[in-house]
Amino acid sequence: MAMSEDTPDQHTNPATTEDGSGRRGRVRYRRAAMMGGPALAIAATLVVLTAQGALAAQFAISGMPFTVAADSMEGTGFGQFGGLDNMAEGSPNAGDTGGQVLVIVTAIREAKLTNLCQSVELGGTYLRITAGGKGTPVKASGLTTDSTEISGKVADFDDIEIGGDASTFDKPPVKGPLGSFGQQADTVTIKDLRQTNYATTAVRFTLPDLHMSFSSKGC
Repeated sequence: MAMSEDTPDQHTNPATTEDGSGRRGRVRYRRAAMMGGPALAIAATLVVLTAQGALAAQFAISGMPFTVAADSMEGTGFGQFGGLDNMAEGSPNAGDTGGQVLVIVTAIREAKLTNLCQSVELGGTYLRITAGGKGTPVKASGLTTDSTEISGKVADFDDIEIGGDASTFDKPPVKGPLGSFGQQADTVTIKDLRQTNYATTAVRFTLPDLHMSFSSKGC
């Protein structure tokens, strides 16, 4: 999830060449279709189409999805576009995906999350993390999340632009690849946020009242 303003704006993967033609980074329409197609539901049916290739996490993902939930999320400098996460070579979690996961990249300059919960299933039990539930919200700067599903009771955006080329975005902390369909907004508020994520990064993540434990239930 993490990029500062003095890092390159392009949301890239080190395994990808400068012109976006790297073996892992290039998203072909046939591969995207095999992984569920390029249509992703984001708030009010945001469709992400990748023309050259969408690059997401800057590290090899484990391939194990985790759940993130919050009573509310408020952010400034918001953007979304399509991405592709890659697992480490030979990962046992690859299954029939080829080690790649098509994701929704959400990038926010400054975010606050109330009553945050994150959980990942580990062989029948859950590693569960909670924070920001006692009046002081979790804060994140330069936040990005790579998700396969996002939901909320209501989403509210200020000055939203839908359908722009993600490489031209100036509101979120990172840009998407040239030719990719995306949306950006000055601010975003989502109530009862719930995400299925494969990666999260941030320049800074502050978690007041942090609690981590194993549990029989996830978030």
